[in-house]
Amino acid sequence: MAHRASGRPPAATDNKKLSGELFALTYGALVSQLIKDFESDEEVNKQLDKLGYNIGVRLIEDFLARSNVGRCHDFKETADVISRIGFKMYLGVSPTIGNWSASGDEFSLILDSNPLTEFVEIPDERRTLLYSNVLCGALRGALEMVYMEVEVKFVQDSLCGDDTTEIRLKFVKRLEDAIPELED
Repeated sequence: MAHRASGRPPAATDNKKLSGELFALTYGALVSQLIKDFESDEEVNKQLDKLGYNIGVRLIEDFLARSNVGRCHDFKETADVISRIGFKMYLGVSPTIGNWSASGDEFSLILDSNPLTEFVEIPDERRTLLYSNVLCGALRGALEMVYMEVEVKFVQDSLCGDDTTEIRLKFVKRLEDAIPELED
């Protein structure tokens, strides 16, 4: 005798895992299209950064509304909010914060796992491709919307054979009350 399905929806964790996998696959298709559209890895990296920047500019409003986080008083508090709340909320991971500069204006986000790269291998001839560069752009765009100019770059990438994935953030300056424009 065959058993019927209960008719209940899958558990919430199944939905989150499915959503994460769908996002990773969709992102992979986007990167593949950019590789076809642009000749160099450098140009693809720029396009991913621009895309991420525009996402970050829009995402910060949702983040602030959903997280109930108030204004951060310093860059260390900003790092904590990014790591503990932001990455967890949107990517389901919590990077480790490390490698603070002596002046306290630079730190690294170290990812044990990167959900964007779950189904990805980078061929040797594409070692300069920053596959997850959308994350750098998103961080830069979101932080500009809360009046912080930052430089964001990949220092290490496990997709390229490094032991870990490390994103470096450097505080440049506090911005005036001008709202940044989306990048073309």
